[in-house]
Amino acid sequence: MRSPSSVLAAPRIGRGWYLAAVLSAVLALGMCLLGWRQTQLADQIGAHPVRVEGVVTQLPGGSATYSGVRYQADGQQHSATDLALPAQAKVGDPICLEHAATDPGAVRVCDQHYPQAAGVRLAQISVPVALLVCLLCALRITRHRRSLGARIRQARVVTTVALATEALAEGMPAITQGKRSRRRRKGGRRALR
Repeated sequence: MRSPSSVLAAPRIGRGWYLAAVLSAVLALGMCLLGWRQTQLADQIGAHPVRVEGVVTQLPGGSATYSGVRYQADGQQHSATDLALPAQAKVGDPICLEHAATDPGAVRVCDQHYPQAAGVRLAQISVPVALLVCLLCALRITRHRRSLGARIRQARVVTTVALATEALAEGMPAITQGKRSRRRRKGGRRALR
């Protein structure tokens, strides 16, 4: 019979599963907010678009730099970053932009739907992946907790059986020591009638 301590020595689930579940949920939420914000800006610009001409001030180069565009709206200078510029754009080239009539800061390149289409594509890809990772982590954690609960129940049964066997052994030494027990009656054998 296994001892209760060997039953309770269940493998522990690593903290990485909990951390991965939380981080993937946060990533999914963040990407949903990014996609929602881009959609909101696209709707705001699409409701009352105002066309202006901007100038390319910076081209994307690597992972740390974004495109930059400067434009004038309502008599003020504005700048926008990370817009989807045409492939042949150069620094100093004029570029057609549309901004929202109510918010000159909400701007996109003409003939584009979203201000930052890369952010929307990133959200469309990363949200399902993050939700899938979160679901897998949650299933693994739930499975571990159920298995741990079953082990604890099994340990209780083993402990109960061990205690019952010990109590039985103390009360009946003849069985545990391998000797036969005979009861003798007072008065000897009875005579057959």
